Amino acid sequence: MKAIRRFTVRTHLPESIAGLSRLATNLRWSWHPRTKELFRDLDPQAWSESNQDPVALLGSFDRHRLTELAADASIVARVQDATSDLDRYLTEDRWFQQDFIGASGGPGGDIPTPRPIAYFSPEFGITAVLPQYSGGLGILAGDHLKSASDLGVPIIGVGLLYQSGYFKQSLSRDAWQMESYPVLDPDNLPLMLLKEEDGAAAIVRLPLPSGRTLHAQVWRADVGRVPLLLLDSNVPANDDTARSITDRLYGGGGDQRLQQELLLGMGGVKALRLYARLTGTEVPAVYHTNEGHAGFQGIERIEELMSAGLDWETALTSVRASTVFTTHTPVPAGIDRFDRSLVEQFFRAGLAPSVPLEHVLALGAEDYEGGTPGVHNMAVMGLRLGQRANGVAQLHGEVSREMFKGLWPGFDADEVPIGSITNGVHAPTWVSDTVSARAIELFGTSAVSGHDWQRVFDVPDAELWELRRTLRCALIEDVRSRLRSSWRKRGASEAELAWTDSVLDENVMTIGFARRVPTYKRLTLMLRDPERLKRLLTDPEHPIQLVVAGKSHPADEQGKLMIQQMVRFTDDADVRHRIVFLPNYDIQMASTLMPGCDVWLNNPLRPLEACGTSGMKVAMNGGLNLSVLDGWWDEMYDGENGWAIPSASSAASTEERDDVEAAALYSLLENELVPRFYGAEPSDQAGAAGPSDASTDGLPHQWLAMIKHTMATLGPATSADRMVQDYVQELYLPAGRAGRMMDADDYARARELASWKTRVRAGFGSVIVEHVDSLGVAEEPQVGDEMQVSAYISLGQLSPEDVRVEAVYGRVTTKPSGVLEEDTLADTGALELTPAQDLGDGRWQFTGSLVIDRSGAFGYSVRVLPQHELLASLAEMALVVNAG
Repeated sequence: MKAIRRFTVRTHLPESIAGLSRLATNLRWSWHPRTKELFRDLDPQAWSESNQDPVALLGSFDRHRLTELAADASIVARVQDATSDLDRYLTEDRWFQQDFIGASGGPGGDIPTPRPIAYFSPEFGITAVLPQYSGGLGILAGDHLKSASDLGVPIIGVGLLYQSGYFKQSLSRDAWQMESYPVLDPDNLPLMLLKEEDGAAAIVRLPLPSGRTLHAQVWRADVGRVPLLLLDSNVPANDDTARSITDRLYGGGGDQRLQQELLLGMGGVKALRLYARLTGTEVPAVYHTNEGHAGFQGIERIEELMSAGLDWETALTSVRASTVFTTHTPVPAGIDRFDRSLVEQFFRAGLAPSVPLEHVLALGAEDYEGGTPGVHNMAVMGLRLGQRANGVAQLHGEVSREMFKGLWPGFDADEVPIGSITNGVHAPTWVSDTVSARAIELFGTSAVSGHDWQRVFDVPDAELWELRRTLRCALIEDVRSRLRSSWRKRGASEAELAWTDSVLDENVMTIGFARRVPTYKRLTLMLRDPERLKRLLTDPEHPIQLVVAGKSHPADEQGKLMIQQMVRFTDDADVRHRIVFLPNYDIQMASTLMPGCDVWLNNPLRPLEACGTSGMKVAMNGGLNLSVLDGWWDEMYDGENGWAIPSASSAASTEERDDVEAAALYSLLENELVPRFYGAEPSDQAGAAGPSDASTDGLPHQWLAMIKHTMATLGPATSADRMVQDYVQELYLPAGRAGRMMDADDYARARELASWKTRVRAGFGSVIVEHVDSLGVAEEPQVGDEMQVSAYISLGQLSPEDVRVEAVYGRVTTKPSGVLEEDTLADTGALELTPAQDLGDGRWQFTGSLVIDRSGAFGYSVRVLPQHELLASLAEMALVVNAG
């Protein structure tokens, strides 16, 4: 019979175990082993059947079972201990409080009270029971919040609550990706609805075209100490179109995507204001936007200031000072771009009535060389609204500076003000409980909680090898279960699936490859020479085995074809015991896959991987990386922590690059990885492994030495704690200080800087480098010689205090420029020239003594830039006048 009405019945827990509710709804349990063990021990079978979801577990207990648990003295004691531990965790001073709070002491001692940092992201991967993520960006955002919580950094996350999350993936009989979208019930998730004092849902409202209004309620998830606010448009006050705005992550067309981003950015700021009012907390001091998705938050904040009486330039100056923008993509195709007319249509509906529409549109305009007229670029808007910006790895910072250099004409790419902070992963989440438990047994809780990775060198090789085997066995058990389930969904009968009981071997080197499946990540590179791969998989003495997983975006037909090609290869009866494809890759699968792999394979087209973090998670568990030098691996590979797949010339065609790099991959496997992994076997003492790898105890000591080195060095380097600390010290604290300075005394400094910028922009077009002289240069100059540089500058209406005049010097290289060649400076330094003489009529002589600091072709030039103490960089205003 069909139900005509539906409602959710909350579990009422007896007083003695009432703390279970708090433990279940604070997502700290997802990275806290003792709390997870407590829930598991309540009912191991129900825990498994609930997919390790504490809320679902408690909801499955009837009154009789709850009464039994409440009468169990050991359970009651464990609940009380766990809730006391959570209370202590939520209130005690941690790294941020110890180092940065107070009127004195610590590098950030000028923070009297910690106003929060708002962290915007379209997706958050905290745990599989809150499926609001699709891939790396969401997992990174989740790890960012978790480490912020562990460190005591006062962050508030802001995102959207999707009714169906991201899609669930399955395979058809002919290996085609199929998507399904199960509807989520927020009442059965670890969420709390933000409510007004009268008990009604707190509502965010945005005007829409045609006189409509978008309403959104706000759900709160507790990620340890960090509140995460998720906006949900599925409310009765909306029409069907508006209710569906938050139906799916990355679903729908441009119109829906734009409305999602308006709700995330502008609605997110409104949600923060609601949260502050209802909880009596302060509004954020810093706003961190990930990629362009939440860029409209800056418009909403400007609207707040302009509606209170500030002019555009002052409001923009204030907002920019406290905004951090992080770009996560190295390719223009990965950036959200909307038709300018569509953005105009939504803002004409009254989204920001105090902000001139032409200013909103100008922020996202690609009005630079190579840009496309008529589009609104969200990353460009993010960069123009954020005074501080970064990429997510050193190489990605370089790529981003090159990609966005059109916004800073006249500057070299390396001067573009986009820095880099390399991503990290949350160790308590991604280090296997097996590894953590054994480390605690060997070295104690303090060593593990203090991340003393060097202690791995104290672990005997035999014990480490056995631990790796234990993790591999757990992976194999999980693979067999998932593979059987996948084949059943593909239509296979139980009688056809006996072979799955012997898939993979606990003694065989296991390679993992799992990620999203856009074409540049090259899922099928390993299939470039299928016969060669088959020989590696089926070698009678030293085989390899592969576990592959990944989702393609529903609209990416090429990605789906790649998955189909891979699955059809894995279906081959000759190799299916050695290579498997697992559908529906998610956090839960990753938690077993990454620790269980001996090697993690990553082969994107360099430099199209912004960072990539899956290999970091593997390294923390004692796996080794086999990767193209891209993303994080480009800066952290040291020759002893894994292997680098050589990259072909970027000038080659994609086909040629695939051929060259696939051949290099096969060669590394055959000649380096396989011999080293199996090198301890006596039969190999005269073989490829060489005598140095052979041992009499059956252990591959060189492989194990690489594991220890990897864990000791990459453990701290790849930690999300390190990442969040970098954000705090390099971006959040400077942005917070700049914001406080701008806003103090009724925005006095913001008004001053805005007025100065307006004056300098108006006058900079008249600045000219008229002439440059150099004196004291010998006929045959030598390193260490000095020369006097004089530059004659016409400043027009500007004064010497408004500018910085520099002699930029360095090595001279000759590059083609059209049909000619021109000298270009490289490896540059800069000498500030000082005003020496007022020549009248706005003309000034600037001088300085330049030391020749290198041999070979040496050269210099002179340039003029705006200079003000409140600018974050000399390139910030994108104004420069170069000599010649």
